[in-house]
Amino acid sequence: MPELDPGSFAAFLLAFTALFSIVNPLGGAFIFFGATQDYDPKVRGRIALWVAIYAFIIVSTSLYVGAYVLGFFGISMPVLKVAGGIVIALSAWRLLSAPEERQQRKTDAVTPLPDRDHVAPSRIAFYPLTMPLTTGPGTISVAISLGASRPTGFDAAWLAFFLQTMLATLLLCLLVWLLYRHSGRIARAVGGTGTTIIVRLSAFLLFCIGIQVLWNGARELLLELLRATA
Repeated sequence: MPELDPGSFAAFLLAFTALFSIVNPLGGAFIFFGATQDYDPKVRGRIALWVAIYAFIIVSTSLYVGAYVLGFFGISMPVLKVAGGIVIALSAWRLLSAPEERQQRKTDAVTPLPDRDHVAPSRIAFYPLTMPLTTGPGTISVAISLGASRPTGFDAAWLAFFLQTMLATLLLCLLVWLLYRHSGRIARAVGGTGTTIIVRLSAFLLFCIGIQVLWNGARELLLELLRATA
């Protein structure tokens, strides 16, 4: 993943593009609808709101705290990028190879949800609708990688980085809420064929991102090895 330049608008663009591609809220909207189609539309809307809130908390925590956690356990960023790239690429490859079967398995994994008349939306929204179906390990890996590119020190560059990545996270979660809230209309409008096309295109883009993350991490490790042996 390219290094963020906190002094330009590219920080927002890179953060939003990377997070949007891995979260894929449009594809997730179909899974969300499959899990909540028996719920009243108003209840579905409240569940969608809580999913967006939880997603914001997970992504923000990974962005601004994740790198410190890695440092505590002695895990370097190149290693995280290699591992995250492998996870992302493998997940995308499985989705690209058999999208219908994978979507069905993911839908089956979240149905049935608890009784809609006796469970608060905030409880069923976190697992499994937010974690891992909306913001799973791949999203966390990408967010930590982005956060590790932040400037050191609390200066104008750090503030620009914080504001741009926070804006990207807010916009992403807003899209999650809107698409999940109107997932019923989207599913009916797109239809089965359209859903398959969207899933395939999203999977290919996600696979490319995984390979890019993997390559960036491997390149950094190779450069460290060359410097150590020079």
